[in-house]
Amino acid sequence: MSPTVTTSSEANGNVSAATARAAASAAATAEATGPQPVTMAKALNTALADAMHADSSVLMFGEDVGMLGGVFRITDGLTATFGEQRCFDTPLAESGIVGMAVGMAINGMRPVIEMQFDAFAYPAFEQIVSHVAKMHNRTRGTVKLPLVIRIPYGGGIGGVEHHCDSSEAYYAHTAGLKVYTPATVADGYRMLREAIDSDDPVVFMEPKKMYWTKDSVDLGELRRLHEQGATAGLGSEGRAAVARPGTDATLIAYGPSVPTALAAAEAAALEGRSLEVIDVRTIVPFDDATVCESVRKTGRALVIAEAHGFASVASEIVARVQERCFHHLAAPIRRVTGFDVPYPAPKLEKYYLPGVDRILDAVDDLQWED
Repeated sequence: MSPTVTTSSEANGNVSAATARAAASAAATAEATGPQPVTMAKALNTALADAMHADSSVLMFGEDVGMLGGVFRITDGLTATFGEQRCFDTPLAESGIVGMAVGMAINGMRPVIEMQFDAFAYPAFEQIVSHVAKMHNRTRGTVKLPLVIRIPYGGGIGGVEHHCDSSEAYYAHTAGLKVYTPATVADGYRMLREAIDSDDPVVFMEPKKMYWTKDSVDLGELRRLHEQGATAGLGSEGRAAVARPGTDATLIAYGPSVPTALAAAEAAALEGRSLEVIDVRTIVPFDDATVCESVRKTGRALVIAEAHGFASVASEIVARVQERCFHHLAAPIRRVTGFDVPYPAPKLEKYYLPGVDRILDAVDDLQWED
């Protein structure tokens, strides 16, 4: 059973010692300046800790996120640092987890919840669609819902079908929700901080196969930039990134498909073809300007995603680009996605997921001959 949750002011009194430990921990982390090899898991963990230290109304809860630190250890150490009032375990009841978070958000707190696995979130779908997404609109803007729903998603870990769904289209289709998905360690930190700061509900899709990828990142500098960004207008929301410049065709990807797109662009370069890679970053809001600027320059585009292709985010991207770039296209826009079948057994996922060879084959079909 989870502990009784008090108001933020009561929680502050109960965990004053934990808050002091949090301050010491944050100071120690800040002292380790300069770029260091950091995993995405560590970046997300640090973002949560920094947000909880900066704002006493931020709290974290879900299944096994307390002393265990979550299945993927993203919440490791948060209970020890901040106390059981601010990072705690819940019963195995996703609808209840989201429902409780809605009540907390309405009453001035900033809950961050973990769904543990993508498909585990489905029992909470009615809460998310009917209440989380609609509360601000149905109250004419009176009630804000600063709530983050963290969902590890996608394949590549050798999991079974209930652990490897790419469910982003369900949330992107639901008006009233923001949908973020980082593809780099640095974005893992800054986008989660931005999601927690948002007054609107954010579905934060974490590519689980990328949890243990490493980049050289200065977390202290990212913390400083985030603190400045609150007034300087910096941020990631609604801004795609050019992950690799190119001139011949544009590969548009997000989340777990971005490294695959980059690998394909690297392989294409060996064949004399220059491919630009766009990292979408936030599916909702979507950055039409950056994506279309690239496609107008290259004249050819390919959208890459692990999710099923039919009625997908990839389909929406194709439609948006075609509407805005029609007269600049030298070939129809192609998609490389997961196949329209349930997620396969672990030994078969390499055939299901988009790979370098499938991407290069699709690039070859972009009508290069006049």
